[in-house]
Parts: sequence; C-alpha cells; structure tokens
Amino acid sequence: MKKYIPVIMMLFCSIVFGQNKYRSADKNFESLWYIKAAQQYETIIKNGDTSKEVLQKVGDAYYFNTDMEQASKWYGELFSKYENTIDVKYTFRYIHALEGIGNYRQAKALMKIHGEKLDVGGFKVEQLGKNDKELDELLNQQPQFYISHLSINSKVADFGTAYYKNKIVFASSRDSLKLHTRLYKWNNQPYLNLFIADTTLEGTDLKNIKSFSENINTKYHEAVVAFNKAGDQVYFTRNNYTDKSLKRDEDGMNHLKMYHANLVDDVWVDIKEIPFNSEDYSVGQPALSADEKKLYFVSDMPGSIGATDIFVVDIHEDGTFSNPRNIGPTVNTSGREMFPFLTNGTLYFASDGHLGFGGLDVFESKYSDVFSKPINLGEPLNSRKDDFAYIVNEETQRGYVSSNRDGGIGDDDIYSFERIQVECNQNVVGSVANELNGIPEDGVSVFLMDKQGGIIAQTITNSNGEYIFDNPILCNSEYKIRVEKETYDPAEKIFVSTKFNAEQVTVPLGIKKRSKLIVEQNGILKIKIGLIYFDLNKSDIRYDAEVEINKVVFLLKEYPEMTIKIEAHTDSRSSDISNMELSDRRAKATRDYIVSQGIEKKRIESAIGYGESKLINKCKNSVPCSDREHDINRRSEFIITNIY
Repeated sequence: MKKYIPVIMMLFCSIVFGQNKYRSADKNFESLWYIKAAQQYETIIKNGDTSKEVLQKVGDAYYFNTDMEQASKWYGELFSKYENTIDVKYTFRYIHALEGIGNYRQAKALMKIHGEKLDVGGFKVEQLGKNDKELDELLNQQPQFYISHLSINSKVADFGTAYYKNKIVFASSRDSLKLHTRLYKWNNQPYLNLFIADTTLEGTDLKNIKSFSENINTKYHEAVVAFNKAGDQVYFTRNNYTDKSLKRDEDGMNHLKMYHANLVDDVWVDIKEIPFNSEDYSVGQPALSADEKKLYFVSDMPGSIGATDIFVVDIHEDGTFSNPRNIGPTVNTSGREMFPFLTNGTLYFASDGHLGFGGLDVFESKYSDVFSKPINLGEPLNSRKDDFAYIVNEETQRGYVSSNRDGGIGDDDIYSFERIQVECNQNVVGSVANELNGIPEDGVSVFLMDKQGGIIAQTITNSNGEYIFDNPILCNSEYKIRVEKETYDPAEKIFVSTKFNAEQVTVPLGIKKRSKLIVEQNGILKIKIGLIYFDLNKSDIRYDAEVEINKVVFLLKEYPEMTIKIEAHTDSRSSDISNMELSDRRAKATRDYIVSQGIEKKRIESAIGYGESKLINKCKNSVPCSDREHDINRRSEFIITNIY
C-alpha cells in the first residue's frame, strides 16, 4: 500500500504536533502530504537539527507512505540517539519497517529486548509478544498459494477488489476522464475512483475496464465496496464529501465515511450516509456477512483498541442498524486491522498487529459464536510490504489480493490467486525411560492416539527404550502418546505437531513401577494391606488399624484418579444378622476415616458390610474350625474400580 492504502487508512487519524518549530513541514505532514514533508524534514536534519522530534517525524513521513527502506533508516537514527526515551509506538514502527525490508534478525532482537517495555507501556500488539521460534516457523511455512499479477494494473494505484454479479469492481487512481487530472498532494497522483471489469481465464485476469458509476464516483476518493448478493445494493467508502464540498472536523481533518446506494433501472441512486458516520472519526471498508444480516467495517471510532479496528452492526429487517460493536481483542490489536471480507464461517482481514512479514499481512479467523485466533496465510500471498483486500470464492479457492510488493508496476497492484490444498505430514519418534533412575525401558507398549483417544498405531520400545511410528501424522495438530508395561503405571503425554512438512516430532516419556500395595487377585485389582483389627463387637478405628488404613490414604493421594469400593467381612461366629450389621458399621467407619484424611468422599464408590455371606473357606455355621481358620474370613477389602 505504498501510496493509497495510507489514504484509506491514515484519514482515520488526525495527527497534531504540539510545537510550531517546523511549521511548513508540519503543515504538510498534518495535511498527509508525506513526500513533501519528508523532504523538508531531511533538509532540517542536514542543517544540524537531529532532535528526537524531527527524527520521529521524518521516520513517520516515510512509514505512513510505506517507504520502509527510508523509514527503517531514520527510525534507526532515532533509536541510536534516544532509545531509552522514545514512545513505545516507535519500537512497533521500527520493527515493522525492519520486517518490511527483510531484516528479520534485527526485528526479532528488538522484539526480545523491548517486549517487556511494550507490555508495560500498554502497547499490546500480538506480534511483539512472540518469540524467535514462532517468527522462524512463519518464515518457513509451506506455501499454499499460486499468485499472478494482473495485466490491467496501471502505473498508479489499483486495489480493493469486490465481487459484483459476474464482474469485479475495484478502486484505481487511473484518470478515467482523460481530461484535467486532479492530483492528491499526498503522493502527487490522481484521486481514487471505482471501476468495473469482466473476468477472464477463470478469474486469473480482468478485461474491459469501465468507470463504475458517474453517480458514485466524485472528484475525491471512492474505494472499497461491498454488494449484496442480488447486486442491487452497495456500501462504499468515500471522503466526507457532500453538497459538492469536503467536510472537515475542527482540526481540519477530512475523514472517511461509508455510504449506501440502491440500483434502480441500472442506475445507482438514493446515495445516503450510513447513520453511524461522524465528522470526528472515519468509517469505511464495508463487508457483508454471508447471510447479509451483519455489516462489518473499519473505524477509529471511540471504543477502538488500536489505530483502526474492525467493527460490526446488525442489519435489521427494516434496513436500520444496531449500534456498532468492536469485534474484540482476538482479532483487533494495538496496530491496524483493515479490509474485512467474510465467507460462511471465516473472516479474512489485513493486519500489522499480528505476527507477520512486515507491513500489512492477510489473516484468517474462523468464527461461529466467537472468532478464533487469527492465522497468517503465509508467503507468497503475504510479502515484506503491504498485502490486503483479500477476497475469495471458497468453492473454487480462487480470488484476488492487493499488494505493493516488489515486482509490481504501480503503487498498489491487484493479484489473482489460487489456494491449493497443502499436504503436510510428519513422523513421531521418542523414548521411554524409568522415572526413578532414567534407565531406558524396553518392551514398553507405545500407542499413538488422536485427540479423541482413538488408537492410530501401536509399537514397542527396543532395547534402548526407543520407539518410532511409520504412520504419518498431520502438521499443526494435537495427538497423544500412551505407554504401558506390565507392573508399571501407564503414562500419557499430549503434544502438538509443528507446522512444517516432513519434520520429525520427538516425544520422550517416563514410566514408573506400580506401587507394591496394588495387587491383582482373580483379575481384580486390590489394595493389599495388613489386617485391620477392631475391638470385640466394636466398629471404632483403633490406632493399629489407622496405621494400615493410612496406607490406603497414601495410595489414593499418589493416584489422584483412583476410586475404590470398601468391603468388610466377618467370620461365621455370632448370628448372621449381627455379623451383617457389625461389618457394615466397620465398612462405613473405615470410609469415614479415609475421608477425614482429606480424600474426597466421591472417590469411595461404596462402603458395604457383607457379614459372613462371602466366606473364603469352609468355616460356615456349625462347621468346626480353628481360630486361625476363622481369622481368614475376618477381613477388609479395598477393591480398585479405577486407577488412571
């Protein structure tokens, strides 16, 4: 967006300086005539003034005109002299300027050095909180676009495509009148107007360019439109231009406004302002939701998080609108969010506040009730310069994007693209070691599982405790590894694969011996402790009984997912009824003691006394047995119903 996207964006913000020391240069800067202002500031610097103020201004003049080579040069001078006293926004701009010329190494260093300062300063831009690894991942992301430069691009600005029936509408500063050309002093080029063109070659190029509408185009800027599906309504962006004159706020700033028009007999009529326009801030860049019940747009209105944010209003059945709502900090940052475009379930937008390559990049965010974390669409769609105004037909995965990247012929050019399905697979390897001594464990069963727990593949560790899966997994996806070995506790680890094709994901795990208190009897896991003694016909927990029951408490704390059932049994001496009642009291007393030691009651599924109904030897009623034989039946059992 070397020249014209600042037109569409910077009109969102008035810029006022507190001093008049550089009156002529400041006046040009405040009028957004950045080329002339930059030249004047450089003259001031050559005359010996290298103050913080003038270095900031010359850097900004180039930055807002997207000349990142010169912006990085002057911001570098600013940092070398005033690094500890400059506002945090200049750190942000310097980082972007460096990325814009491909100096990612220095940009990453600034992120690392100044990240905390930026957070403290409240300048919370997503990309500045990212580390070197994530930027490297973005730079190495597998391409998923083919892009082509359109033959209809001119030597000036062409950008901001929109679907209109079977045609394309876009903004351009080409002089459609071929008469007296009015120049915009910002960049000494003609003002923007809307044009319409036919598509050709499956949308890879445009032809038959014509002026879109005499009623909509004026002698000032018109750009960025959105049509309803029927093609009889349009929302568009324009300077605050009414009654054939520009309107300005009290600081002399002419803001952008959004307008609506209807098509009647092939003529656009009823051109009206949207009711939430203002003389004090800008509103523009409309986009309709797929169901046409919501209108998204860009503004710097009160409630904005950054320089420009994306907002939304509901469109009522009678054509009125709800109050504007900021779509929130998942999408909007302290930087610029612009050029929204919506399909059924996805928001595409341009931003310089999320992790990117420099300048504006195109992002996508899935949405239903809320917006998901935006994803950078990567190179070659995005470049070191400004990339924006992405639109796509998701059935064909073809569309258009605008950019001022190197290799174009104008300030901003339109590119067609095809999005391709990228195959991205990886392999999983790892090792399993004993948690206590670090010795590799062989013969361990290793399971590769999907996010829902379904088994994808299974293997066994070798003598070095190593494993490898031949089954490929998807990139940037969540999986789980589970390891099991007889007499050992199983272990699991969740991991997320990386974003790069053909990489190897390493997942090490530890495994430990199962507690000796856990035994298996006839296929049932039980907690094996010593005998629990009670006084005759009593259910009170004695001290010697506490010692044994505390072993159960310890095990329940060691295995926080474990649940148990308590069963208490007696011998056949005394009556059946009294034995049943006594054993039940003892079972519940045991349960209450365990709970009193900090174990949740719900982890003890039941505590039941069975009296003499489950004898484990011959010593029934009237059968002569020794005291030793009777003692075998006097027992408390702790049955494990769940362990992991």
